Amino acid sequence: MKNKGSELAQPRSAFAPFRHPAFRTLWTATLVSNLGGLVQGVGAAWAMTLLTPSPTLIALVQTTTTLPVMLFAMASGALADSFDRRRIMLLAQVLMLLVSVALAVTAWMGGLTPRLLLAFTFLIGAGGALHNPSWQASMGDLVSRDDLPAAVSLNSVGFNLMRSIGPAAGGLIVATLGAAAAFAFNAASYVPLIAALFRWRPETRPRLAPREGFVPAMGAGLRYVALSPNLLRVLARGLFFGLTGASVLALLPLVVRDMIGGGSFLYGLLLGAFGLGAIGGALLNPWLRATLANERIVQIAFLAMALAAAALSQSHTLWLSVLAMLPAGAAWVLALSLFNVTVQLSTPRWVVGRALALYQMATFGGLAAGAWIWGVVASAQGVDVALIGSAAGLGLGAVLGLWVPVPQFGTLDLDPAGRFREPVLRLDMRGRSGPIMVMIDYRIDQADVPAFLAAMGERRRIRRRDGARNWALLRDLEEPELWSESYHVATWDEYLRHNLRRTKADIAVSERILALHRGPDQPRVHRMIERHNVSPEDDLPLRSADPP
Repeated sequence: MKNKGSELAQPRSAFAPFRHPAFRTLWTATLVSNLGGLVQGVGAAWAMTLLTPSPTLIALVQTTTTLPVMLFAMASGALADSFDRRRIMLLAQVLMLLVSVALAVTAWMGGLTPRLLLAFTFLIGAGGALHNPSWQASMGDLVSRDDLPAAVSLNSVGFNLMRSIGPAAGGLIVATLGAAAAFAFNAASYVPLIAALFRWRPETRPRLAPREGFVPAMGAGLRYVALSPNLLRVLARGLFFGLTGASVLALLPLVVRDMIGGGSFLYGLLLGAFGLGAIGGALLNPWLRATLANERIVQIAFLAMALAAAALSQSHTLWLSVLAMLPAGAAWVLALSLFNVTVQLSTPRWVVGRALALYQMATFGGLAAGAWIWGVVASAQGVDVALIGSAAGLGLGAVLGLWVPVPQFGTLDLDPAGRFREPVLRLDMRGRSGPIMVMIDYRIDQADVPAFLAAMGERRRIRRRDGARNWALLRDLEEPELWSESYHVATWDEYLRHNLRRTKADIAVSERILALHRGPDQPRVHRMIERHNVSPEDDLPLRSADPP
């Protein structure tokens, strides 16, 4: 199926984002940082094996690296949408640099213990959790909208390129210089990215409403995603892909040890094949997106990963395993980069960091749960049975696209509508004044009622998504053609934010409603502040103005 009607349908080079100098500089610095992180991971895992024989503590090294994403991603997304993303990334990088230096010094002096190592890796993971939503959300600031899919793919290419050489480099450093040297290498790898962030000067947009509170901002992000069908479909497919596809990487060490009879070198070789496949998938992305609908690409990724899992389940030779890992890497990038881009292009800029954070939580949650599930199956039934079960689940994931398809790019214009003008008030309002009740009066002919109710159903979702509470549609019993839409917001600041969140795509619904209005003037808007306790100091008219 051709991807027609989308502004992103025209073929674009996979390397088009490199035309943007800021992206080119930050991407290169991130490449170095990713290499340092992978070297650090090898050093931490090897150091733990020397500190303790406990399999549980050794396994917890990986857990403490990924757990912060689950714990802090939503909070980091709220920060990314409310504060300067560049400063957040700088803070995260400096935090990880300081922790890595402390870890290297502690290891060098022989003071490292299992619990200290877990604490250090957790703090480094927390820094990554703080950095990632701001970095992902900054793609829209670094490149044009047309280049955004390629930019996300290049991020995947960079990470997988380093994954193909990072573990081997880490093993070499640890073997020759020790784990402390690997930690020091990681500390040094943050310096280029910190320097690049210092030099970057992104365009600042004027703030039209006061900054949202931290806890309300997280609630607003959850509400927006929950009331956005496109985003829910992407999160559901990402979760399912992680849940079913996690087996390939999670069980790969067992494939190497038990089915091929190899060691760490062959394991690194297969990871390199996965990385090469990922690079190939990223290079194919522009052509596939210009040729096929998004859902077809996702189905291809599910099926390619299913074939890879099935091939691994029957593989007892190195070359068959290498051939299986190549499409697995390509499928990984095709699916996850498309999910990432879809989230970004289906979300307005004011909430994109929180939407990306929720996507990362869903994907990482699926990967974590999937790795555990297929590990349990492998322990009970064998690695081959677990991989076959995973392949069947991935095949089901492709079929699910018939009912839960991933949306196309460019179907909604989510730029701010820019039509709202703050009304002139005759009461002395503060930003925290409230609650505010809004009522809008319409006159609708009886013949237009079905169309009006359909449009108001969509309006209700938009209002609630953007922060309205207690939405209701009222009809006058004595004048049935008179309808009133009502809703509440907590404060006057919330009312301003609610209206500024309206997008150009939302205007179509408003215009449908206005076309049905039959009054002589525009629909009347009432903005009222509620008072549940009346006192002489309240903002009521003076007594002298009351009728006798």
